Amino acid sequence: MFLTNEEQKMLDGEFGYATQKSMEILAALGDIFGAEKMVPVTSVQIAGVSYHNLGDAGLAFLEDFSRDGKTRVLTTLNPAGMDLENWKNLGISEEFAGKQEQVIDAFKKFGVITTCTCTPYLIGNLPSYGQHIAWSESSAVSFANSVIGARTNREGGPSALASSLTGKTPAYGLHLAENRQPKITVDFRAELKTSSDFGAAALAIGKIVKEKIPLIRGIKNANVDQLKNFSASFATYSGTAMYNIESISPDRVCEIPEEVVTIEEAQLKEAVDFLNDDTEVDFVSIGCPHCSINEIAEIAKLLKGKKVTKETWITTARPMKQIADNVGYSKIIEESGAKFACDTCLAVAPLKGRFKAIATNSAKGCYYGRGSNGFKTRYMSLEKCVEEATK
Repeated sequence: MFLTNEEQKMLDGEFGYATQKSMEILAALGDIFGAEKMVPVTSVQIAGVSYHNLGDAGLAFLEDFSRDGKTRVLTTLNPAGMDLENWKNLGISEEFAGKQEQVIDAFKKFGVITTCTCTPYLIGNLPSYGQHIAWSESSAVSFANSVIGARTNREGGPSALASSLTGKTPAYGLHLAENRQPKITVDFRAELKTSSDFGAAALAIGKIVKEKIPLIRGIKNANVDQLKNFSASFATYSGTAMYNIESISPDRVCEIPEEVVTIEEAQLKEAVDFLNDDTEVDFVSIGCPHCSINEIAEIAKLLKGKKVTKETWITTARPMKQIADNVGYSKIIEESGAKFACDTCLAVAPLKGRFKAIATNSAKGCYYGRGSNGFKTRYMSLEKCVEEATK
């Protein structure tokens, strides 16, 4: 793989220990995947932030690199294992909180913006069309490739950190235009109304297309929240990090794929049924991916004057919560007994054993609720989630 003079100096250790090790990681990845060169990246989003997933070994890795590593591009973090300010109120132990704070402190030493969110594009880490980036979180990667038109593979935590410390990533996979073309056409013939409908649709499509990038025809309109939910579900239930919705996704399609599959109402219903267990709910979680300000406004409207009867979390980025504070949404939500869980989410928080069954408007949330926490799941719209929380 060709390296520029600067990249070779990084590899030779002229920019310090952490930069050298980072370039070693990226050069090895480039060799494995047959990259001919590196490309500069404009932004990074790092996963592997929750101590629940990292453990002491991951923490030691971060602290080792933080001795002299410094970010070269805008970098934010994936959700942590707890709300960094309100963890006690959410039932997190002091021991876990101490370890999680050490993780965040290590990232701060790099110069990372320690805003922990799976929706970096909503809080200022927003690339433009065609830019190369190095993002980790699956739903954010899917959104970046498919809605924004930026270019990223799904990076692991170490490779994303390496890109942050070098400003580079190897040019392979979805960084190359020829690998971003659809390979299968999906004729979508079902009605979509809510964001949860979009999540179910992505599940149905993902299970059919598997590793093939689909060209999806028949979805005429979609807002950011619907595409956010679609991206999360598609990334969870397919084997690829990109889709192309005709007239919505910005990447130009050079050739319509000859292989065609059809999704109708029956497949959409099957997807919803797959996510629903026959169970009583004791935990409601909205915000996977993290809630936008529009979703928080809708939750406040639905909760006004009501009280929740079961543990209810609204997961979002801290900057979004601060906006909600300023306009009064937070007060309404918190007066109902619902709790904001900033900086974290149900996929990475240590929740196993605390609850038996979760209601959520996220198909991805159902996947991690079952797989990581052993929850039974109920899948429903945001409005129905609020009804469940207050009945």
